[in-house]
Amino acid sequence: MLTPRKMQYDKAGPKVAEALNKRHFEAYYCPDRAAAVEKVLELISLEDTVSWGGTLTVDELGLKDLLRARGQKLIDRDIAQSNEERVELMRQGLLADTFLTSSNAVTADGQLFNIDGNGNRVAAFCFGPKQVIVVAGMNKVVPDMDAAYSRVRSYTAPGVVQRFPAAKTPCNVTGLCADCMGPDSSCCHFVHTRLCRPAKRIKVVLVGEELGL
Repeated sequence: MLTPRKMQYDKAGPKVAEALNKRHFEAYYCPDRAAAVEKVLELISLEDTVSWGGTLTVDELGLKDLLRARGQKLIDRDIAQSNEERVELMRQGLLADTFLTSSNAVTADGQLFNIDGNGNRVAAFCFGPKQVIVVAGMNKVVPDMDAAYSRVRSYTAPGVVQRFPAAKTPCNVTGLCADCMGPDSSCCHFVHTRLCRPAKRIKVVLVGEELGL
């Protein structure tokens, strides 16, 4: 990462965490991946049942393997043998003690914005798991909600769809959002989390590196 960008992240990160705390999230700024991993594991009790939504950030940090290695009880949709089993595990995950995910965008004044296709990931933000741990690289921080919407529709969603070659969406062909309404659209559910209630149910770990899309 360019040194000036890293300097920017280290200056802005604590301020964004403070803004999140004012909105009743429990937020932390970690300067690098190692510190972020340590913080996430610290926030998860060994007695917790843990699940997750689709998230490149959690994969990049190796958190799933670390949880498996320490014997954590998991609701692991990645081991499903069929789509039906996968969907059932996704449903069970919404009643986990801890749900791991990222956020598509975080505003400088402490709000979260997410778009989802199936809806299980964004559902967890609203209700279900006892706690949600959001891990987000500082590359996802934007000035305001207008910028959040623009970033996710024009950049994040078309990038995510590239992971699924069979998805029949315009952005999978052109790389550009066409505001499609087809059955394979990944932009079905839009969730804007303005405040956290109950307070501190959603923990946000900001990372001073670029992670995910």
